[in-house]
Amino acid sequence: MRAAAINLRALPEQRDLIDHAAHLLGKNRSDFMLEAACERAQSVLLDQVFFGLDAEKFQQFTAMLDAPPRANEGLERLMAVKAPWESDQNKNKHDKQKNK
Repeated sequence: MRAAAINLRALPEQRDLIDHAAHLLGKNRSDFMLEAACERAQSVLLDQVFFGLDAEKFQQFTAMLDAPPRANEGLERLMAVKAPWESDQNKNKHDKQKNK
């Protein structure tokens, strides 16, 4: 059971929009709004650049950043694949235009 109440006022067209979307998902207005608000809140929190660490955790963090990267075969395979704009056909076209 939920213990805390959250009250807010909305324009009728906002309420209708929310109700319509909630109905499409088979949810009631409160569940829809709570889910949407929590998703947005998590997104905002995850986008924060600043985070605090105590001295020991900071030392561990900087050691991980300073360590050489581990081999990653999957990443190496991915980086070896040419991007569509790097294909030989496009390269030849670009070289011809450059030489004009």
